[in-house]
Amino acid sequence: MVTLLLISFLLMALCVAIHATGLMAAIRWHDRSSVLADPRFWRPTWLLIQVAGWLVLLHLFEIFLWASLYAWVHALPDMHSALYFSSVTYTTVGYGDVVLPEGWRLAGGIEALTGILMCGWSTGFFFAILGRIYRSQQALGNRSAAE
Repeated sequence: MVTLLLISFLLMALCVAIHATGLMAAIRWHDRSSVLADPRFWRPTWLLIQVAGWLVLLHLFEIFLWASLYAWVHALPDMHSALYFSSVTYTTVGYGDVVLPEGWRLAGGIEALTGILMCGWSTGFFFAILGRIYRSQQALGNRSAAE
């Protein structure tokens, strides 16, 4: 059980590192963007679509890592089943139609906790970007009204 906890913790740490790297890349990209200074509707909306897409890709990569572990140790019969199980576990949907063997169930719980944390982090990041857009749009409106 200690080995399973260690493996799960390492995978959780890898997900945190991937998420941090992906979000830092998005911040750098966003900081170079001219979208904040654009008063039109579609450019900021397109930015939010891109951010959402990037976040989903990060989550899919993290789901793939967990699924790869389950397939590698033969906890699930094939990669397709492992991806399905991992996606419903990471997102905490938890249909229950595919389950891990008894010895691996703790890893599934840790994956779910990791998914909750990463999804919460993504939500916070998404709303931080939305807040920056909103503040920028208000500043543009205030400048226009003062002129």
